Amino acid sequence: MTAPDDRLYSRDHVWVQAGDDGHATLGLTDYAQGELGEVVYVELPPTGDVLTAGDTFGVVESVKVVSDLVAPVNGEVLERHDALAERPELLNESPYEGAWLLRVRLSDPAELDSLLDAASYEALAGD
Repeated sequence: MTAPDDRLYSRDHVWVQAGDDGHATLGLTDYAQGELGEVVYVELPPTGDVLTAGDTFGVVESVKVVSDLVAPVNGEVLERHDALAERPELLNESPYEGAWLLRVRLSDPAELDSLLDAASYEALAGD
């Protein structure tokens, strides 16, 4: 497992790629998809919903387990990756490129400072 350096990571295995415009893209880490196994269902919040850091914002179901997605930041959902409803296996195939979950407007970009960089996340995930 390699965590790309251009993202930040939560202890709940969600990556965050922040833009300069106060928006961020969220996704599930490679470590998380590997632990889940074959993903068969993804449930995401609708656009306009407000995420609260530390709260559940969706569900990922695999052949082994159902797992909550935990928000790493506060923000408003601007876009969701609706293709995951038809092709949830994208989370297994391309967790960092093809299988983002949400795009959000960050409530406070300073919250990003509480997330882990790639090296710290890899140490946490046991790499």
